[in-house]
Amino acid sequence: MEFQVFLSGKYDKGAALLSIMSGAGGQDAQDWATMLLRMYQRYADRQGFKTNILDQSFGEGVVEGRTGTKSVTLEIRGKYAYGYLRKESGVHRLVRISPFSAQSLRHTSFALVEVLPEISSAEEVEVKPEELSVEVCKASGPGGQNVNKRMTAVKITHLATKITVASQTERSLAQNKENAMKMLYAKLYQLKESQRNKELAQIKGKAVAIEWGSQIRSYVLHPYQLVKDVRTNVETSDTAGVLDGKLEELIEAEIKQK
Repeated sequence: MEFQVFLSGKYDKGAALLSIMSGAGGQDAQDWATMLLRMYQRYADRQGFKTNILDQSFGEGVVEGRTGTKSVTLEIRGKYAYGYLRKESGVHRLVRISPFSAQSLRHTSFALVEVLPEISSAEEVEVKPEELSVEVCKASGPGGQNVNKRMTAVKITHLATKITVASQTERSLAQNKENAMKMLYAKLYQLKESQRNKELAQIKGKAVAIEWGSQIRSYVLHPYQLVKDVRTNVETSDTAGVLDGKLEELIEAEIKQK
């Protein structure tokens, strides 16, 4: 009953669209984005949620079997998936010995996590066909190679806002287009809410926080082991567990925070 009170938002019961974008730092940052992707997939498995990668832009290099990721969007389906994950949005910071450094130097990497609710229909936002630019191309994999000989990947741009979404992981053009539209509805809804919140903040005379913000959590693997959430002050030395999806303590504290 307690969690039903905290998870009572409009879309908390539904699915989540979780995107990860690597920051500056080349291969280290791209590898960090891949590590975060695995972390959230493992967390979803622990919760009994279903996951599906809608789109992934690959980066450079392979470390311990992981291919670098420039950006990725993960669909997470399950009861209260969005409610549990929505406060994971923000900048995540990693400190470790770089596996790409010949001198074994310590490196700091950043990645942005963005969590949006899945908007099941166009009720919240009105989108007309003439407001969209739709491009169709072949799906590509790591290193840019084509992984599908047919034209099934879809890239959609909302002309008025310049918001662009893409989907390429499904084998059918129709399914990729449907997935891309899910992402577009979510991003347009987020933009609408952001504009509304800015208007309210101006009326109240409060400063508007920068949307991309500063880091919300640090993951330190060297010279000591520590994961700390800067908003709730929850910390743990079980870095391996956290990176393997053991996020329950961190997320529970986020949910209870006003």
